[in-house]
Amino acid sequence: MTAMFSKLSRFAPVLLFLILLGLQDQLHAQDWVRTGSGLSDQRIRIAAADFKPLGGDPQTPTLKATFDAILFSDLTNAGVFDMVSKSMAPTATPGSPSEISLPQWAAEPANASMVAFGSLSVANGRMTVSGWVFDAKNAGAPQVLGKQYGDTANQDSARAIAHRFADDIIARLSGVNGIAETKIYFVSSRTGSKEIWAMDYDGQNQHMVVKLGSISLSPRVSPDNSRLAFSSIGKEGWTIRMYSLELGRMVSFPAGIAGGSNLSPAWSADGTKIAFSSSRSGDPEIWVTDSSGSGTRKLTAFRGPDVSPVWNPKTNSQIAWVSGRTGLPQIYIMDSDGANIQRMTDGGYAISPSWSPSGQFLAFSWNRKYGPGAPGGQDIYVMDIASKRWIQLTHDAGSNDFPSWSPDGRHLVFERAINGRNELWTMLADGTEQHELTHSGKNFMPNWSWK
Repeated sequence: MTAMFSKLSRFAPVLLFLILLGLQDQLHAQDWVRTGSGLSDQRIRIAAADFKPLGGDPQTPTLKATFDAILFSDLTNAGVFDMVSKSMAPTATPGSPSEISLPQWAAEPANASMVAFGSLSVANGRMTVSGWVFDAKNAGAPQVLGKQYGDTANQDSARAIAHRFADDIIARLSGVNGIAETKIYFVSSRTGSKEIWAMDYDGQNQHMVVKLGSISLSPRVSPDNSRLAFSSIGKEGWTIRMYSLELGRMVSFPAGIAGGSNLSPAWSADGTKIAFSSSRSGDPEIWVTDSSGSGTRKLTAFRGPDVSPVWNPKTNSQIAWVSGRTGLPQIYIMDSDGANIQRMTDGGYAISPSWSPSGQFLAFSWNRKYGPGAPGGQDIYVMDIASKRWIQLTHDAGSNDFPSWSPDGRHLVFERAINGRNELWTMLADGTEQHELTHSGKNFMPNWSWK
């Protein structure tokens, strides 16, 4: 036994080197994901001052508390700011530019580069919010943003205005539109059947959107947020159904009921086409139709199932999908006319692709223990399309599936199953800042709205 440990000890430096090399590679991988997704270690340090209440309306304190909390949460979730803790901020609540003392906010311990501040008032059932962002280090010309918002005085409006102000701040300081006003559509069985639900990006305001009393799967919202495509089982079998969010009712989609099993719809970024999987001709293949449900044509024709198509949202000229043509499912990409097929994954069990808004990355669920590479469970990965480099985002935390990109390309929502619980989570595109969004029933297949 002593001899064996003696031999192993000779290899300890080599083993340590390999471990450190692996960690270094992981850090480098995170670097290229952060760069491509607009995340950075050089975050803007910003303070969100509590807004100043104006007037004596009894609703003001509670609406202001909601507004303050949501604004701070939205800026924290953005992934581009280093937030000044409320405990480190000056106790002052400046309600206008004339009331703010920038040296207080720029000094330690706050050390803020930017300060968001303003006022909230209620009068005659209307809420008015005035908000500013000042550069704390530029006393000569500090104003970066100034906005005023008005709406009905209630909790929903306080949340909505906070979301709008946060998105305006994020867009001005990062150059990319924020996601605070976006929605996430998903499947939930909390009422006894799998129905289509929606919620705000932060998990608030969860509500049922479509109730059919059967099994509905794979909701996909159109780029203009006007329609919702999904698959559902009924008397015709599995069909692609269409729901108008503007009309609040089902609308016709003839391409979805032409026989066989029809599953996993996906919108093109211009909203004119829908790709989906259908077995109407035998094996499940990838088909494309106009968004009206006409002009249907088949893209794939190979033995084995082809499912889960998604468009390149940057170009509309490519589709990624899952194919079992070589045995276990793998991720492939092709031109939107079915040409130039490329296999992206090198083994294992790879499913549920989602294409990033920039067109640079694919996120997907991968269990690599069936093929080359380190063994593991079903986790979320991100791959750079051009180089096929990949990084694993989830580790040792249940079974992870169905990633979906946020429209800013900085976040992902996904499904995680642990001990029979299926819940929806979000994380930044480098795998950090993982947060659970749902806590009731079983929840599946999230889809982040385009805007």
